[in-house]
Amino acid sequence: MSEAVAERFEELYGTGPEGVWAAPGRVNLIGEHTDYNDGFVMPFALPHTAVAAVSRRTDGVLRLHSADVEGGVVELRLDDLTPGTDRNWTAYPAGVVWALREAGHPVTGADVHLASTVPTGAGLSSSAALEVVVALALDDLYELGLQRWQLARLCQRAENVYVGAPTGIMDQTASACCEDGHALFLDTRDLSQQQIPFDLAASGLRLLVVDTRVKHSHSEGEYGKRRAGCEKGAALLGVDALRDVPHGELDAALARLGDEEEVVRLVRHIVTENERVERVVALLRAGEIRAIGPVLVEGHASLRDDFRISCPELDLAVDTALAAGALGARMTGGGFGGSAIALVEAADVDTVTKALQEAFAAAGFTAPRLFEAVPAPGARRLNRASSSA
Repeated sequence: MSEAVAERFEELYGTGPEGVWAAPGRVNLIGEHTDYNDGFVMPFALPHTAVAAVSRRTDGVLRLHSADVEGGVVELRLDDLTPGTDRNWTAYPAGVVWALREAGHPVTGADVHLASTVPTGAGLSSSAALEVVVALALDDLYELGLQRWQLARLCQRAENVYVGAPTGIMDQTASACCEDGHALFLDTRDLSQQQIPFDLAASGLRLLVVDTRVKHSHSEGEYGKRRAGCEKGAALLGVDALRDVPHGELDAALARLGDEEEVVRLVRHIVTENERVERVVALLRAGEIRAIGPVLVEGHASLRDDFRISCPELDLAVDTALAAGALGARMTGGGFGGSAIALVEAADVDTVTKALQEAFAAAGFTAPRLFEAVPAPGARRLNRASSSA
């Protein structure tokens, strides 16, 4: 794919790029909506990536083109980049440039051509992949010397402030920092990381992703409402973040919230979800991969009933996969659509796949997109300058 992206760059801009970079989407194995509560998450990178061919400019101009969006090259002036003014796909790469410059980094312009295989709107972090690939390219080209966690922070700021989506730090960190064959146990408070081996094939297992093709948008309000509710819960409980509520003291904490029913539900999910992440980490370290299945199911029930961010398609995917023999299943991502995951014995993949296809058809839903998720490398440079550069 890198050669094709470099060739298209040359067609667009008249010369080859200085390099080509890739950043992956991600699946979150467990730990949903905990990242903006200073909690624990456990994503892994997908083989699906956003790829960027990039060259520097010195004239304060940013030129952007995407193979995945109709239209020509979009030209922006760096001095004109202003948060909240761009509602198009260009807000993600432009927001990264804005965030870098706001942080004092000497970015003077760029030509960028992007192409992505990360499904959009599927809860697999297509936007974070776009942000991280542009950030990594500019870090390399301008020799900024940023650490991966710093790139993730800048990309989160681009999405929070420039795009206006109140997401946590997980997606960008997963894209920037995940390693091949591992899940990333991330403490979102201090960004400490542990790479946990997650070799499904060696255990005779597969993880199916069920893209329901129901689209969501984090910036349209519901995600923000959940975040505000969590912040309210932390304030009422007198803690900096819900991460600080111990699982063993959950019942007492909920009692203190009184008749704040919605806040009670949100707090209960976050506190129990953090504990689920820790259980999954312990099970994987012990080599008990199959035993994480029931924990995934618990997570889905919590997201459905307490956080209330599931939808009929996601619930059907989970229920159908479990009925067809999956060891565990849950929705993944921000919710209100997107994808579910199902932990399946390798011998049962065809059975579960067929059951899902038939169930969606019987319900009159759009046919889901199904694929196996394999833990893949994080963001990386694919090649150096084009020979024609």
